[in-house]
Amino acid sequence: MLFVKIHSLTSNLLSKLAILLFGLLVLSTTNISAQQEAKDSLQTLIKELRSTPNFSIKDTTHINLLNHLGRELRFFNTDSLLLLSQLALDYSKSSNYKKGENYALLGLGNYYSDQGNHTKSMLYFKNVLSMSIVSKDIELRLRAQNNLASEFAYIGDYAKSLIYYLEGIDIANENDSKFWLSIFNENVANLYASQNDFVQSLEFYKKVKKINEEIGNESISAETMSNIASIYADTGELEHAMYNANTSIAIFEKTKKIEWLAYAYATKAKIYLKDNKFEWALYWYRQSEMLHEKIQDDRGEIEMLNGMSQAYLGLGNDAMSETYALNAYAISHRIKDMEGSKQCAKTLYQVNKNKEDYTEALKYHEIYQSLSDTLYRNENKKSLTMLKTKMEHEKQKVDLIKENTKQLDTQRAYVNVALGILLIFIIVTLLVFRSEKVQKNLNSELQKKQEDLKLNELELHEINRTKDKLFSIIGHDLRGPIAAFQGLLKLFKDGEIEQNEFMGFMPKLSNDIDHISFTLNNLLTWGQTQMNGAVTKAEVVALETVVKENIDLLSEVAKNKSIRLINHLEAKTLTWSDTNQIDIVIRNLISNAVKFTPENGMVTITAIEKKDQWQVSIRDTGIGMNQDTIDKIFSDNSTLTTYGTNNEKGTGLGLSLCKEMIEKNNGKIWVESLLRKGSTFHFILPKAKDKYQRTA
Repeated sequence: MLFVKIHSLTSNLLSKLAILLFGLLVLSTTNISAQQEAKDSLQTLIKELRSTPNFSIKDTTHINLLNHLGRELRFFNTDSLLLLSQLALDYSKSSNYKKGENYALLGLGNYYSDQGNHTKSMLYFKNVLSMSIVSKDIELRLRAQNNLASEFAYIGDYAKSLIYYLEGIDIANENDSKFWLSIFNENVANLYASQNDFVQSLEFYKKVKKINEEIGNESISAETMSNIASIYADTGELEHAMYNANTSIAIFEKTKKIEWLAYAYATKAKIYLKDNKFEWALYWYRQSEMLHEKIQDDRGEIEMLNGMSQAYLGLGNDAMSETYALNAYAISHRIKDMEGSKQCAKTLYQVNKNKEDYTEALKYHEIYQSLSDTLYRNENKKSLTMLKTKMEHEKQKVDLIKENTKQLDTQRAYVNVALGILLIFIIVTLLVFRSEKVQKNLNSELQKKQEDLKLNELELHEINRTKDKLFSIIGHDLRGPIAAFQGLLKLFKDGEIEQNEFMGFMPKLSNDIDHISFTLNNLLTWGQTQMNGAVTKAEVVALETVVKENIDLLSEVAKNKSIRLINHLEAKTLTWSDTNQIDIVIRNLISNAVKFTPENGMVTITAIEKKDQWQVSIRDTGIGMNQDTIDKIFSDNSTLTTYGTNNEKGTGLGLSLCKEMIEKNNGKIWVESLLRKGSTFHFILPKAKDKYQRTA
């Protein structure tokens, strides 16, 4: 290999460099038990190069070796990646070696990405991408394109991430790079998996597997299989998941790819966790944990620690569960991993609830709820944006193909003109015929677009109607209590009422806050169903537990009115339904019963077992309803607002929401009521059959 010779360093500076390199090399060997052969080879090459006559640290081969060694140490000693990349960058700039500079910038971008500093890492990757386009370095451009797309995915900008991945696929296709086609398609698959669009994700993985077969590299295939195993675990296809996990583990153990082996072990543990085999899950998580002691992969460690926390929770060891969850939460918070923080918060809520530390439990439940709401709202927007982006990308490709075809046709026309007048008449005839066909196609397409526009107009009108209804309810039922609360606080702040007077308003304030919370919950749930965002996920639901939890939740409200809440549901009242939706139904019905029952009344919950269904009844001794009210309360468009016996307010959404939830779960709801006698709300749900119970 030819070397670009630069000015030699002084002996003192060269000696310092040798000491630094030697220290880095020794440091790297203390934590590496796999992939040692590649690192040893790099170390040997650097040592041999330093010993050659007239050696210069600015030698291009020396710079390339520094960049290569930094990449090898990324998941084993991240500080070495930073130092080696910075050295390579400094030497490349001083020798005007652009390729070395670009790969050093990639190394620095990877370092800051692993630290969670996505803003800084994207600056490096964008710089490299721009320079790779100028230098026409395809390999460098594909690396920068992939890294930049990954950074946008980390910060939740899935639309831009998808754009860069799809552009990378086009570039890889143009240059027949099967290796990068595999990587980009797999990353797109992972992008859809993060949106829980597993169908679309597996479609891309089919392409990846076909490309990997053409490549014929078992390590690349194993990486893909470990990712597919994780997706099958999430979809509940545990046999497929276990097959892919075991196959990838066998290959990684043979090739000694520690960072991927740690991930594959954690994936196998996840499969056992999904199957509620907590001891086996812990065993494989510990295998992954031992490997994580030798590598530095925070994102992988978060998932592993979260899994161990869940396994210990399943075994009833709450103390160990809390320890692992707190460790994972600290890492997630440091690198700004919202999904990791959400899962940790959920576990910590369960742990603190078990040990009856309700203050801590409430804190983590609020964190979990806040992160869930944020991710859910963002995920809806991202999914729509991703779909639109993909369609726009495909349209651009089609338009480009049409434009190229048109240009080729024009060229052919000019060539044919030279053949003679006879050929010209033939071509004109063909062009006229083709023009008519194109015009016909364009007219058909225009008609289809007009129909689509009408449908979009109807959808927009429905969305605006839903928006107007939401704002109307918010303005009517939420603004008033909040304004009253603000006014009272201002009076207290300005000294116009004393502290004891302020404390006298506390019961009223508490009721108002409970009302606002209950109203918001119904509004958000209703808004979600109206915007096609609610998905019913049926599972085995123990109704007696759901009823008991809601009685506990509403017991304080009932106590204030001296109302007895009686639960006659026996154990194993099991239905096949969506837990969250049925919880909303029961909470609304019990809340309404308490609301419309005078003091010293009684609310009774019973269940009757039928052949294939459970019929649940919630009976109150309240004020009852006339037939006109009964006819309106379940209407989809109704926002009938009534006041309880103590002037409790409602949004009018509760019962229409209950009807929608029950029907989504293949059930039915109705009411029987007499004025001044009380009301009984009945609903039926499918029973949980034996096969469903085993699945759950």
